[in-house]
Amino acid sequence: MPNGGISTSEYRALAEFRYELRRFLRFSEEAARGVGLEPRQHQLLLAVRGMPPGVAPTVGALAERLQLRHHSAVELIDRSEARGLVRRSARGGDRRQVVIALSAEGTRLLRRLSVAHRAELGLIGTRLQGALRALGRGPAARRGRSGATAG
Repeated sequence: MPNGGISTSEYRALAEFRYELRRFLRFSEEAARGVGLEPRQHQLLLAVRGMPPGVAPTVGALAERLQLRHHSAVELIDRSEARGLVRRSARGGDRRQVVIALSAEGTRLLRRLSVAHRAELGLIGTRLQGALRALGRGPAARRGRSGATAG
């Protein structure tokens, strides 16, 4: 098969997945702007609220979850705190360790956006799943399941 074992149908599935993902991201960006937030502020609110169990929403943890450099995460948190969306507090009395929490306003806006996002994912979810299933049926996936490696 040409192109390193990637079929035309796999290219189409990859393109379809990327298209649907980008459509969702555009929806998300526009929804955030529609309630007066920067898209990254919405992402911050969601990251704070959705941290995995046992992981505190510290600046470092949030920078990782948002894939930002530490100083960029600090600037985002500063803007969000100035807007009244989040607040900082010392973790366990250690003033060097700061955790971020949602304010009442941040919680309200996140809930509103999350309801809209859940509905949108309901609409595009089947298309995303279809693209992933198509990728799972291709030659590259079959090689991966059989334990063979590309060489």
